[in-house]
Amino acid sequence: MKSRHPATLVTALTLATVLAACSQNDQQETDESDHGEHSAEEVSGEFNDADVEYVSGMIVHHEQAVEMSDILLAKDDVDTDVASLAEEIRDAQQPEIDQMVTWLQDWGHDPEDDHGTHGDHGNGHEGMMSDDDIADLEAAQGDEAARLFLEQMIVHHEGAVSMAEDHLADGKSPEALELSEEIISVQQAEIEQMEDLLENI
Repeated sequence: MKSRHPATLVTALTLATVLAACSQNDQQETDESDHGEHSAEEVSGEFNDADVEYVSGMIVHHEQAVEMSDILLAKDDVDTDVASLAEEIRDAQQPEIDQMVTWLQDWGHDPEDDHGTHGDHGNGHEGMMSDDDIADLEAAQGDEAARLFLEQMIVHHEGAVSMAEDHLADGKSPEALELSEEIISVQQAEIEQMEDLLENI
């Protein structure tokens, strides 16, 4: 047994060295991975005037979509599928508003200065509803409200898609360009969904 002790000790020391090296490598990989994830979450800092104009306008555009969804969801006797869609639109677009506000701040722009003066309905952003349109939606009930919401939101989404397509041609910010691609994909699919819902109301 004594003759095996030195070998056992060497083996143990070797194993400890290997494990320590592996642990160090794993920690380095973890640190690099964490650093990569952190970097991916940071705003690149690249942007141009087209990005600022687009994000400012899309904040207003999204705010109205959230408002329209809230109006519909406050009503009774609305088609459940339409109500579910309105909830999905609201839940998706509010976080995007928050993200875009953060981008403007990171770019050195005050969100209130950039879009606060454009808060009136129908301010010229594509697909925006007018004050009268919003009033009509507020006054409608039941199937009439569901139908009007769908008709208005289709136009609203079409405007957002058009804005996003223009931004893809002119923008610079990787984060904002990625959002534009997502808006086009998601809202075009929702337009098709809303057209199908209209046929059943």
